[in-house]
Amino acid sequence: MTTVRLPLFPLNQVLFPGLVLPLNIFEERYRAMMRDLLKAGEDEPRRFAVVAIRDGREVAPTAPGLPDQTALPERGPAAGFGADPIQAFHRVGCIADAAAIREREDGSFEVMSTGTTRVRLLSVDSSGPYLVAELEELPEDAGDGAGALAEGVLRAFRNYQKRLAGARERSLAPASELPDEPSVVSYLVAAAAVLDIPAKQRLLQAPDTATRLAEELALLRTETAVIRHLPSLPAVDLTRAPTSPN
Repeated sequence: MTTVRLPLFPLNQVLFPGLVLPLNIFEERYRAMMRDLLKAGEDEPRRFAVVAIRDGREVAPTAPGLPDQTALPERGPAAGFGADPIQAFHRVGCIADAAAIREREDGSFEVMSTGTTRVRLLSVDSSGPYLVAELEELPEDAGDGAGALAEGVLRAFRNYQKRLAGARERSLAPASELPDEPSVVSYLVAAAAVLDIPAKQRLLQAPDTATRLAEELALLRTETAVIRHLPSLPAVDLTRAPTSPN
């Protein structure tokens, strides 16, 4: 078992390997995390782990997008997550590699990171200025029939995009611009589909690529059927431009 100890960044979303995660960071606990990451050498990875917060728990104010103006600037590392923070988080997350960290004049940060490797959360240490986790790296096994399933998922995904936007085929990303490697397909579709956090979390923690693809195929077919009968559902940006894992 390969384990690693990394700063922990809980979010109200699920990060998948290969997907970009932009962050606007305002809370002091996460500012401290970024200041420490900036101390790493230029050739060293600036890694932290992202885990999704369980439903019913307080959502950390720092998240992708605009800052929460009501967030308190000085809070403890486990604020909002209870006496035993690990219970507030889903147990499978993803390592993020911060390719760019820019500090603003007010001490907040803009961060551009990318998901790399799935990890299982083993323990959480709240003794420092921010949460630190002990993590087990999870391999990505292909499983049986991943290649054929990936082809079916791509077809279903394009149909889902069309139904979601009421778009014509020519307005969608050309097939040549979509990936064909099964694990990449599985993560891209999981990130791009309009699903709630529990559904995305189930896809992230699937035991292998084939299982994830099979669940995505069922989800896409179900969602497409629902949209067909509810044409007033709003379109989303993923149908307006080519979808990319980067």
